[in-house]
Amino acid sequence: MTSQPRTGDPAPNFTAQVIGGGYATPATVSLADFKGKTIILYFYPKDDTPGCTTQACSLRDGWGEISGKARVLGVSIDPIRKHAKFISKYELPFPLLSDEEHRIADSYGVWVEKTLYGRTYMGTERTTFVIGPDSRIKAVLPKVKPDEHLGKLLSLL
Repeated sequence: MTSQPRTGDPAPNFTAQVIGGGYATPATVSLADFKGKTIILYFYPKDDTPGCTTQACSLRDGWGEISGKARVLGVSIDPIRKHAKFISKYELPFPLLSDEEHRIADSYGVWVEKTLYGRTYMGTERTTFVIGPDSRIKAVLPKVKPDEHLGKLLSLL
């Protein structure tokens, strides 16, 4: 497991399949595609679960306030077909990246050991990185609570 990048560090590069937010069919994007723009790269555990839905829908509902300030990219280990259903079901206006092999989560240090009901497993820690136009980490929101996510992002932007 890699440690999380900190404020001021270069953002780890990534390449992944993406759907939604202007990508009608699956495409491939990398961090370099967004150079010169502020990026909200948010990692979440799983499509269509209560916390992840709350988080995604709060971003959707705050879209008018966020979209002019930053590009939003959601990342989970779900496949593109699940992302497409999630986007459609909740009318999400931003793209989702598929990280099935958890390479992006690893490089950002959010693929971690978790415990639920006494069972230990590896999973994605809900964390958001704000990446500046210079491709450096501008802010990190570790273990962010889904219902507090939007407010914290807006205060940073």
